[in-house]
Amino acid sequence: MKRIKLAMVRKNMLNIPQYSLPAEFRIRLFEEGDEKNWTRIETSVGEFKDENAALAHFKNEFGAHIDEMTARCLFIENEQGEAIATTTAWYGDLEGYGEGLGRIHWVGVVPEYQGRKLSKPLLSEAMNILARHHSQAYLTSQTTSYQAVNMYLNYGFEPYLTSTTCDEAWALMEQTLNRKMIKY
Repeated sequence: MKRIKLAMVRKNMLNIPQYSLPAEFRIRLFEEGDEKNWTRIETSVGEFKDENAALAHFKNEFGAHIDEMTARCLFIENEQGEAIATTTAWYGDLEGYGEGLGRIHWVGVVPEYQGRKLSKPLLSEAMNILARHHSQAYLTSQTTSYQAVNMYLNYGFEPYLTSTTCDEAWALMEQTLNRKMIKY
């Protein structure tokens, strides 16, 4: 499938779907040293060529805001206490939409744990954090993450047309997911 970037917005933070985590897992907030877990997880899902590149990106993006990570970055741990999933309930500006929005940022589940009903509880918890600080939210993704895009649609996110490639991206998503998303 062609990889095209896309953006999605949620116009309010009401009625966030809630999902429970399977009993053998737990969600926790970022703690000192978790940048290593973040880099391992994000590298495992193909976001970076190696953990050094991931760590450099982490330090660049979050290093000056590390204290905020303790209230906004989530991890799921397995029964052995190993971090196997992460996301960040961050913030930012979406070009052409507005400033100070909440942002679902860097969602990742280690491949061997994908399909174990972890993403929805993780997203629910991140959305709950965003709702305490923001009235709207956004995220960015890509067409190759169509299963995640489908989940985001179910969480009330809507397509946001930001560039000339958006029509192609959302047409591809509609075809792949067999779901109407764009209102013309």
